[in-house]
Formats: sequence, structure tokens, C-alpha cells
Amino acid sequence: MRRIVFSVLALAGLAAPAHAAGDADAGKALFSQKCGICHAPVEGQNKIGPSLWGVVGRKAGTLLTYTYSDAMKNANRTWDQATLDDYLIAPRQKIPGVKMIFAGLPEESDRQNVIAYLATLK
Repeated sequence: MRRIVFSVLALAGLAAPAHAAGDADAGKALFSQKCGICHAPVEGQNKIGPSLWGVVGRKAGTLLTYTYSDAMKNANRTWDQATLDDYLIAPRQKIPGVKMIFAGLPEESDRQNVIAYLATLK
């Protein structure tokens, strides 16, 4: 019976969303403006910061081809919609000691758009 109810909810669009609530196209443009200087949306291409290809679902500080700060390696979080949303408000305040000097995205709609775009990078 539970399977039937969940299947009906999923078909109706009432189950938990697979992606952020934002607009991925708007997020791509914002990523280019605010994030693309330091982060690549391409697999295996690090810049000043690590590649963000496949970041959604990845444990913080674990991309093998990038040298993270101890703060990020020890952050003990997995990048999902909620943790990315929280972190992107003010990265240096959320995880003191990270290398990232970006001030953050205070507007919730901007964060949701960027997260929706990041969710497409896989």
C-alpha cells in the first residue's frame, strides 16, 4: 500500500524534488559571473578552487585532484541542496578556515538558481 501511495505522490509531483527549486539556466549565468573565476563546471578541471562537476552529492573536501584546506577536509558534510544553500550564504562564516574568499550569495533565489545549475553538472 505504501508503494502505491508513494508512486501516486511521485507522479503528482508531490514527492521530494530531485533538483533545487531554482532555475538552472539563470544559475548557469550567475555561476559564470560569480563562481566561474575560481571554479570550473567541467570534470577534472580545477582552477583556484576545485572543479564543481559532480559536487552535488559529494562529500566536502574529497575531490582527489584538489588540495583542500584542513577546514574543508574536516567539514564533515555532504553537498546536497540544504548544505549548499546554507554554505553559500556566507562560506567563510559557515566553515571558518576555508580558502574560499567569496563573500556569498545573500539572495535565496540566487542560491537556489546556482544550486539548480550545480545539480545538472554530472
